[in-house]
Amino acid sequence: MRIGLDVLGGDFAPKATLQGAILAQRVLPESDRIVLIGDQEVILDFLKEEKINPSIFDIVNAPDLIGMDEQPTKALLNKPNSSISVGFRMLKHKEIQAFASAGSSGAMMVGSIYNVNTIQGILRPSTPGYIPKETGGQCVLIDVGTNPDSKPDMMYQFGLLGSLFAENVFHVNNPRVGLLNIGSEEKKGSLTTQLAFQLMKESKTYNFIGNVEGRELFRDNVDVIVCDGFVGNILLKQIEAMYRVFLKRGMKDSYLDRFNYEIYGGTPILGLNSTVLVGHGISNSTAIRNMILTSKEIHDAKLTQKIKHALERFALNNI
Repeated sequence: MRIGLDVLGGDFAPKATLQGAILAQRVLPESDRIVLIGDQEVILDFLKEEKINPSIFDIVNAPDLIGMDEQPTKALLNKPNSSISVGFRMLKHKEIQAFASAGSSGAMMVGSIYNVNTIQGILRPSTPGYIPKETGGQCVLIDVGTNPDSKPDMMYQFGLLGSLFAENVFHVNNPRVGLLNIGSEEKKGSLTTQLAFQLMKESKTYNFIGNVEGRELFRDNVDVIVCDGFVGNILLKQIEAMYRVFLKRGMKDSYLDRFNYEIYGGTPILGLNSTVLVGHGISNSTAIRNMILTSKEIHDAKLTQKIKHALERFALNNI
């Protein structure tokens, strides 16, 4: 497969992105190619300094950068030669099979919707986050910011997307799906969560176990936690902040180490017709390496096709 990497995306680009690409290339099979999308002159100069033969990569010139503070739709239209714009055009025309960037998440979302489109039946694409369990493995938190005003039917669908992701990427058998709420009782929470509970309760497409409270986030009681993007984003950033506090205070523990974002590298936008990953803006070379490898893992798992098949089965069951 061919994995496109936005060389210009991220606070420490292009050095961190190119170093990450070099690290990933060393462990990828020879049949896989990393496509470096960015300023060709900068890329070649860097590889020369590092004494890396540029022929091990495919290089596509895209000298313009979409900044984090730019309006995504306007930037994509006005900067057709930006690394993100070029990457999505290549993905649209199947010149690459996955596209990864630590650049503007807004531009990545807009580019995804307008270039590769959502899978038929998907109400809104969503983004998962990862929470390490005390007993090992990860819990999928979905959504973590793509949909801050999620509706009940969207949250029902998050359960399906999160379940398929946990099963096919984290290899969890029959993932347990819970709804994040202020209590375990069925009638607890806002009107939105109560209505979402009823939809999820009747689901035959995944293993819904009911409401879960915040105290259960790190336990092995649930594999997928569904919430609206507003709550999910605040929760994920609070977890990241607590991890940084522990590091500053010199606390060292193998479990705490698993909260390091570098391990996962990036997170996919689920519900699209192709594989798109978004990395943290502060991604270093290790995070970029792992984002590239995660792109391959998701593509090889045929996650997009499995989401399509699940939605087709759901539609047939509801005719």
